[in-house]
This record gives sequence, C-alpha cells and structure tokens, in this order.
Amino acid sequence: MILREPYIADAQRYDNQEKMYRRCGRSGVMLPKVSLGFWHNFGDADAYQRSRAITHYAFDHGVTHFDLANNYGPPYGAAEETLGRLMDEDFRPYRDELFIATKAGYDMWPGPYGDWGSRKYLFASLEQSLKRMKLDYVDLFYSHRYDPVTPLEETLQALVDIVKQGKALYVGISRWPLEALKRAKEYLAARDVPLLIYQDKLNLIDREPQDNGVLDYCADNGIGFISFSPLAQGLLTDRYLNGIPSDSRMTHSQFLRPENLTPELLARLRAMSDEAQKNGQTLSDAALQWILNQRGTTSVLVGVSKVEQMEKNIRAVIKA
Repeated sequence: MILREPYIADAQRYDNQEKMYRRCGRSGVMLPKVSLGFWHNFGDADAYQRSRAITHYAFDHGVTHFDLANNYGPPYGAAEETLGRLMDEDFRPYRDELFIATKAGYDMWPGPYGDWGSRKYLFASLEQSLKRMKLDYVDLFYSHRYDPVTPLEETLQALVDIVKQGKALYVGISRWPLEALKRAKEYLAARDVPLLIYQDKLNLIDREPQDNGVLDYCADNGIGFISFSPLAQGLLTDRYLNGIPSDSRMTHSQFLRPENLTPELLARLRAMSDEAQKNGQTLSDAALQWILNQRGTTSVLVGVSKVEQMEKNIRAVIKA
C-alpha cells in the first residue's frame, strides 16, 4: 500500500496578495483575479491525480476561488464529487480560506423538477450539491440561467431563503438579460441579500456583456463581474494558430468544434497574436489582461488541464 503524503499548503501563498486580489463589487469579498473553474477536467473521465495537482498548485499560489455547477462532469455531479474528495483528502483544514461556488439552472435529473429556476429545483439541487462536495454551505450560489417561465420573484425569493437558511453566504446570477438583472438587484437588495456577482462570457472574441450594458450596470451598481471562457476555450492561446492539434479540446469537445475555427477567425487570431508579441506578450496573456482592464471586471474564470497552464494564467493576471 502506498501512503499518500498529507497536503500542506505553501506558506507563501499570499505573498502576492496586493497584486492577486480584487474587491468584488461593493462587498467585503476579495476574489483572486484568476479563479479556477471545474467545468472541464474534473469529471470521471479525467485523472483524479491531475485534478488534484491543479488544485494544489492553484491554492498554493493564492487562487482561493473554485467555481462549480451541479451538472459539471461528465457525468452530471462528477466535478462536485471530485471537490468532495479533495475536501476530505486535502482542503478540509483550509475551508475558511476557500471561496467555493456552485450553480443550478440547467437540466440535472429527469422530470419537471430538475431544470430551470423553480424554488423546488434550486433547493433540491443545492442539497444534492452540498452532499457531493462534503460541505455544510457554499460561499456563493448562482442561478445558472434565466428562466423565462418561472416568475422571477420565485427564483429570487429562493435565493434569499437559501442565504437566510445559511446554505450559501452570497448569491449570484449567470447570463440573465439586463432588465432581469436590474430587477434581481432591486429585489434582493430590498430583502437584505445583495447580489454579489454576475457571471457571463467575456473575451476578445465575444464582448456581449460589454456591448449590451451588463458590464457597465454591474460596475455602476456595486456588483462584481466574473468572466468565464476568457480564452474562448483555448482559441485565444497559441494552441490553434497553426492548425488543430490531434490532442486538443477541439477534437473531442461538444462545445468547441473544428468548424468554429473559420479562416476569418484564424486570421483574426494571428493578427491579435502578432500584436501581443509586439508588446512582449503571448496571445493568452493579452487576452486575460484585456478582460481585467475592462471597467467593472473582478476575475477571470479559467479551465485548465495542466499545472503549467495554471502557472501561466496566474503569471499573466498578476501583471493586469
């Protein structure tokens, strides 16, 4: 039997605190400028020891925010189960140093109560998530998507009650339309549960939150903003500048397909890479720093498959 050495976090993990963290909106929460997402690379199809190495490296270098959702895997729930194992084996002594988020909003189980934004679904999903993650509470719970059918007040009151019951310390929303975001902010504030953060895709290719006014609204109203897919699932790196590698995400992911890499996009990526090199940067460095230099942004949410990628991302955001 191989005895595993206990994990002891690096004593210097907060040495770059002034460069590493930003205040989230007008809250008391400081988030790292780069946060670790569990959307990919933490499911049953992924090697646990690799996931473990990534989380160790991230935390050892000040990345305190882990972002999950009920349906991250595959299969659904697997990423949360991976976190539960990590908590039991490594991170339990550091629970109060971690800021852990999960979400509910997309399909999770069959039938009418396992999807969207009803009170029934949100409460049941969070209870399941807490069991998988081996946690008593999460720091942040999101409504993962806007539900056009369930009354907005039902979804928002569920978020209020989840906080009041101590199952989450803060709440956020992801990819809600601007008018719904405004209503959410007012409803929650009136019930003493401020909206902490808004999550959406923002990168050099997709600037919708900037174009539709969401980013400005968050900045003006003390709401944090965190960008997922800041590197456009790898497009904003040097990975695809000279073709599609056989071991790349594009060859096996349902979210990033070869047809996404059009000749026009490839030319645009190469031009952006050339411009970054003139400034002594890589394309990915420039992409992350661009987001963090936009008004109102708090953090970028990265998904990595290698420790080296985590290292590179941390190094880039410290310069932003």
